[in-house]
Amino acid sequence: MLNKLKQKRAFFRKSEFRHNVLTLMTGATIAQAIPIAISPILTRIYTPEDFGVFALYMSVASIMSVLATGRYELAIMLPKKDKDAINIVALSILISFFVSFISFLIVFVFNTQIANILSSPQIANWLYFIPITVLLTGIYQSFNYWSNRKKQYKRLATSRVVQSGTTAASNLAMGFGGFGSSGLILGGILGQGVAATVLGKFVFREDRGLFAKINRLKIAVLAKKYKKMPIFNLPNALIDGFRLSGMMILISKYFSVASLGQFSLAWKILQIPISLIGGSISQVFFQEISSLKNEELYAVVTQFIKKASMLSLPMFLIIYFFSEEIFLFVFGHNWKLAGKIASILSPWVFLNFLSMPLANILIILNKQEIILLVSIIYMIVPLVILILFHTLPLIYILHLISISMSSILIFYIWLVFFILKKEG
Repeated sequence: MLNKLKQKRAFFRKSEFRHNVLTLMTGATIAQAIPIAISPILTRIYTPEDFGVFALYMSVASIMSVLATGRYELAIMLPKKDKDAINIVALSILISFFVSFISFLIVFVFNTQIANILSSPQIANWLYFIPITVLLTGIYQSFNYWSNRKKQYKRLATSRVVQSGTTAASNLAMGFGGFGSSGLILGGILGQGVAATVLGKFVFREDRGLFAKINRLKIAVLAKKYKKMPIFNLPNALIDGFRLSGMMILISKYFSVASLGQFSLAWKILQIPISLIGGSISQVFFQEISSLKNEELYAVVTQFIKKASMLSLPMFLIIYFFSEEIFLFVFGHNWKLAGKIASILSPWVFLNFLSMPLANILIILNKQEIILLVSIIYMIVPLVILILFHTLPLIYILHLISISMSSILIFYIWLVFFILKKEG
């Protein structure tokens, strides 16, 4: 009888997991289908230089956005009581306002210096919009993790579709209006704002009763209780964000804004499989493993790696072998270099896809310091390669980076399994 009950529980858990992943994947698929559908148009109405300026803006904004919540949004999943979790939501949003204000002061005082470092004077005026991006990111992430905790996956799927649709419509309208890189930047901000508003309305409408339980003393107590998030996870996330942003800044510095535009398009297309599948699985995976015992984790993670490999490998193989032809056909003759870059980077991105949810395992096991150590190495390697070998052609440098990063990720996956065996 006990075995039957366990089997039934396992069946419903698997069914619920599949349903939740499917819900998020449906939203992610629609959200990704929109920019994919308009990409051939965007690459013909925006130049590689326009994409390069937008990539530079996002590089700086991404670094600041990592600080937006102090990484306390991850702690929203951890308390047993919703009244504690809602106070962490409030804490995360408060920190977002503070970080946004600090970023405004930095941009206001050092605007010219930042533009000179980026070797892009045309981005100077757009730096003033970074505090808005930072604030919207923090608010959205806070509501995102709260909705994940409450298993409100339809809510999350809807917000993603709304963001994608708003951004796409804005990009097209401004692109045809001759706005140049401004259309890409403003479209992204508008999409963020609408998505944060939509998700916020869902949360306030359906969970408003819990907001009465927010108080300053509780926020302070929980900030202290989960202090490992800013101490260990924040540096890790900052390092992770600085890796890609640093690469983009160095590519712009050592090569050209147009080369950065080619790289950014290739990277964007490579992220599609991750956005379609990885983000959805990772969110639901985090929610599921947070309630498991340590001895159950090894088997669950093993199954995840096997299924994720089978699901994603065909897509990455297509990219590896045929990306140059695909880019020429879909995006036009100006984007041949982007196709080559996508092929070179695909093994790295495939392994990144597999390893992405594994950081959640180490968070559950309270081993954020290991994530931090691996992230430091993971950040330093590509930046050092770019600095040391910048006199070589960009293609050769990216080959070196892809091989090096793939090797690090293989070691990281092995390390997680080693820790799981030891803990189980």
